[in-house]
Formats: sequence, structure tokens, C-alpha cells
Amino acid sequence: MDFTAWPARGGRKDDAELLRRALAVWSRPGQRVRVSATPGTSRGLPAQPPQLLYAGDVGAAAVVVLYDGMRIVRYAEPQDGTGYAALDFARVDDADVTTGAAVVVGRIDGNTRFLTAPWVDEAQTRDLLQPNRPGQPLHITADGVTDPVRTPGAGAPEGQCGTAWPVLQFHSSTKIVEQHSFLLTDLGDLTPVHLTYTPPPGGAAAPARQPREATGSQALLNWAHSACRLGTLRGQGVRAVNNWEFAEQRLPEGGAAASWVCTRTDTWRGAGEVMVQFQPPGSSPTAPAAVAAEAQNTNACSRFGQHVLAGVMWKSPAGHWFLLAAGSRDVTKVSATGGIRASADGPLLAVRVERGVNAKLTARLTTGGTLDSLG
Repeated sequence: MDFTAWPARGGRKDDAELLRRALAVWSRPGQRVRVSATPGTSRGLPAQPPQLLYAGDVGAAAVVVLYDGMRIVRYAEPQDGTGYAALDFARVDDADVTTGAAVVVGRIDGNTRFLTAPWVDEAQTRDLLQPNRPGQPLHITADGVTDPVRTPGAGAPEGQCGTAWPVLQFHSSTKIVEQHSFLLTDLGDLTPVHLTYTPPPGGAAAPARQPREATGSQALLNWAHSACRLGTLRGQGVRAVNNWEFAEQRLPEGGAAASWVCTRTDTWRGAGEVMVQFQPPGSSPTAPAAVAAEAQNTNACSRFGQHVLAGVMWKSPAGHWFLLAAGSRDVTKVSATGGIRASADGPLLAVRVERGVNAKLTARLTTGGTLDSLG
């Protein structure tokens, strides 16, 4: 199920003149056409005749959406004949039932309208910063276009999250899969981003957990701490983001359990990046987690890189500093060297240190191999 399964829709799908103009602009954009493309996306002509997905009026613009097997191409022109036209390109190769579920057809005044896949039966909006608040119904026209949805970060000062992070929650038709709901977030590209969640290990003997849809209560509570960091990914051609809660650690001096989360971002062009976040207990539901490590162009925290180790300096309520470290389920021992020498059996380490100490973390795996800390 991808864009090849979409029918042509919209009130102007038979408007030959509009379609001819869209193809002509694609062939040779003029000076009055603003052209954009997500990173790694070609702006060239299609290798095969493009498939029409939509042609219709969206707000004050006439919009045409085309698909050429690798890219979504959106053409928009002002209906009053003034101003600039727009031509936008985005890679969508190997899209599926979730990453091929919606395309942006219009943005205006901080609001976005989406064209939804024919297999989307129901739609809601919800706020990632309000994990306990139920979703609100989102109307979809007979042509598959949603009512306006507030764009995340709209109206907030530059670089800030704002007071809400709206996301889409879609429910697929039972003709496709039973009881399948999933979350998408708008990060400024033509296609919204699929959000998933991997819960913490179920124990040493339990099988490894797999990413799942981020619609359950545990997933939503976890994503509330990461929502505002999604803003740094705008316009980067992101396909999906997964939050993997790879460890839980009881804090020293009688503290409660903290969570270690590896947030993996995958792009349509294949490159991936990760960020390990440390979430201490007792913080507000939307307090951003502390960033413990980051890495670019890596397979870490994916099915091709299933082991992770990270550390952070933590100050206890009593004012004492600790080096905390956590590894994924196949870590059997964690060691710290450099400014301090310490080790612990299992995937967790907590040792009291002086503030500012430099330490190198390594781990031993069940396979006998070793693992360096991320970042």
C-alpha cells in the first residue's frame, strides 16, 4: 500500500488546462515559480509518466499533486493570477501504509491541510504535549482533504516549541488491517512523519521489543518529553522517528526510576541520526529530557544497530554528583575509565564522582564483543 494505490481526486482533476500548466512548470520553471525540494530529492523530469493524485482548489490556490514512482510533486498557483506559483519536490520511495498516508496540499496562516490516503477511515488531532487528553475528530472531505490543522510551532517565537504540538492520528480501513491507528507529525515537508515507540525491555529472558505505533498511553507519555525536540528536524526530509526506551534505572540515594530513551530519526534518503535522552523521575509530563549523546549517519538504535550505551552526569537532591550509565538489554557489564575507574555487572552503572570528571564508557555484550558509548 503506497501512492500507486491512490486514485485521482479533486474538483479539478479533469481540468486539462491546469494539468497542462503544472506539467509545463515542472518541465521548465519560470522566474515566477518558487521551487523547493527536500534534501536528496532530484528536481528533474520524471522517468515515467506521472500519476495524478489530486487537482483542486485549496484556499486561494489551485493545487496539483503528482507522483512519479519516487517523488511527490506539488504544484500550486494563485487563483487570482497574481503572485508566485510554487513547485515542491519530496522523495517518497518505498512508502507504506503509514508513511504514504498523507500529503500536504496547502499551508496558510499557520495551518495545514492534508490529502489523505484512500485507506484512511478516521482521523483525529491530538496534542503531544497533552498525553492524557483524548484526540479530537478531524473532518475529511469526500475528496480526502482534511480541515485545517494547526502547524506545530506556529505562532511560537523562533526556535521555541510553543504551548502545543498538534499531531494527526489516523485509523486505517479494516480492509487493510484490523485496528490500526498511527501518529503522524508535520515537520514542514510534503509528507508528515511517522512516530513510533519501543517499550523498555521485558527482562533478560524476554524477547527483544519491536517498534510499535505511538498511540498507547505509555507511548504518549514518553513522547510528551520529546515532542519539542522534533522542531530541530524541520525540512530535513524525515520519514519516521522512533523513541526506544532502552533502559530504566533506579537512581542512587533512594531515588525513583529514570528512563533512558534513544530517539532515532530516519530520512527518505537513508541517512539516520540518533539522540539519547535521559529522563529523571518526578519531572512534569512535558519537561524535555536531558540530551546524553548524539550521533549522525549511524545505524545505532535500529534493527541494524541493536546495542547502545550512554552516560550522563546527574546531581542528586542531596547535592552529590554521580556518573550514570545505561546499556541496552544485551549489555552484561559497564566500565568507566579515565578520570575514574569503576564497573558494574549488568547494563547499568551508578558511581559517585567529582563534578566535571571525564570518563570513557565501554560495555561488554552477551556475544563477548565490546561496545563504546554513543556520542
